[in-house]
Amino acid sequence: MTVPTTVDAPYSPQGIFSPQYRTATSGILLTITLIAFEGMSIGAAMPAISTDLQAIDLYGWSFSAFLMAGLFVTVMAGQWSDRRGPALPFLLGVAVFVAGMIMAGAAANKGMFIAARAVQGFGGGAVIVACYVMIARVYRPDARPKIFAALSSAWVVPALIGPSVGGLVAGTVGWRWVFFGIVPLVIPALLMLLPALRAKKDEPKAAADPGDAGGAAPVRRGGPVVMTLSAAGAAVGAGVLLYGVGDLHLHLPIGLAACAVGLVLLGLSLPRLLPTGSLRLRRGLPTTVVMRGLLSGPFFCVNSFIPLMLQEVRGFSDAAAGVALTTGALGWSAGAYLQSRGFVRRERLIMFGAVAVTAGIALTALAVSPAVPGWVAVPAWVVAGFGMGMGVSSVNVTTMAQSSDAEQGANSASLQVTDTLGASLAIGFGGALINFVGHDDIATGFVTVSAVMAVLGIFAAIVAGRVRVRT
Repeated sequence: MTVPTTVDAPYSPQGIFSPQYRTATSGILLTITLIAFEGMSIGAAMPAISTDLQAIDLYGWSFSAFLMAGLFVTVMAGQWSDRRGPALPFLLGVAVFVAGMIMAGAAANKGMFIAARAVQGFGGGAVIVACYVMIARVYRPDARPKIFAALSSAWVVPALIGPSVGGLVAGTVGWRWVFFGIVPLVIPALLMLLPALRAKKDEPKAAADPGDAGGAAPVRRGGPVVMTLSAAGAAVGAGVLLYGVGDLHLHLPIGLAACAVGLVLLGLSLPRLLPTGSLRLRRGLPTTVVMRGLLSGPFFCVNSFIPLMLQEVRGFSDAAAGVALTTGALGWSAGAYLQSRGFVRRERLIMFGAVAVTAGIALTALAVSPAVPGWVAVPAWVVAGFGMGMGVSSVNVTTMAQSSDAEQGANSASLQVTDTLGASLAIGFGGALINFVGHDDIATGFVTVSAVMAVLGIFAAIVAGRVRVRT
């Protein structure tokens, strides 16, 4: 790929807010911000929801239903986007997401609320995949690192104010308006994205990022029926595995049986959902896609237990414990911005990201020691967030560079599959470790979880070099 050079019209890279991209950028960012805000604010509203609906067990099921539904639908949305473009998956995804928000706000019992969360997962998963395909088709290669950096930043404001606003709304006008209040904001985002949804593939006219390795691999085998069954198998397998892991410390035989069934279902399903050779870490696209899960797993696992550790071990208040998570979002935004500058090859950016996540996890584990101020978790999680911003954004950019036009949707779906599985399985495994090792000693449990996740982070840093195909 070469940069066009003419005397009369020298090539000049377009910014993502230039007239060419302004409307699409604004619509994509607003859409992702709304999805992020819902995800960040629901945690603060859950105490009021569980009390009102008289179901303390809503905590686990509300998040699991969303994740598992999203895991299933991303595969369908990816296939649809490759065959007919991202317009219909996006529009249907928005409609389903809005329907889920209305259902959640109107829920009269926990069954309806859990169903609403699953509906939201279906809609949100389809929207995110369609947005990735739009980025590949609307933005030139030199603009993609910038739009993915902006996408990361779209999570920062919801991370900063989402929990506070969610708690405020739940405590004043009622938790139902946490959901109802977002619905009208979807309309302007939809209107801004209509031109981008009609756009055809924009042929690249700029040089590709020098770190965006080529060498796309064959993706997956099977028609729509096989892919649908594989997606369902992966979602069910992940759910059964998480149930089994969580039940190990209470009913060992049942937990082991559930784990075995879940692993079998995942083993049968994942090869169809990921690029060929992903489970063997084949060079190029397969490893690139797997890196998304290898980064998300350790980060989100430790992220989930930081408030527990700070409150139970160091005596932090709820608000103070949440500060560490907020600063992690700021670090994420900074890392995403830095990777957009294109100063080094992408596989090295991904490796640096994995190293930073690992370092952040190790530093955060020091917070359990009485000899170290508990506030060390704040700068530590800035480091981890920085690594995620740099690594995940680079993985997204590289995946698009390694994807043919016919596989952009499928590969975007694969990214979401590994991200969801990496995060949910790591969190489930971490919870089981906390219960088994640190049931009466949270400090020991947190250090154990951090050590295991740090090892996984080191592994991610080692294999990051396989993102690039040898030439």
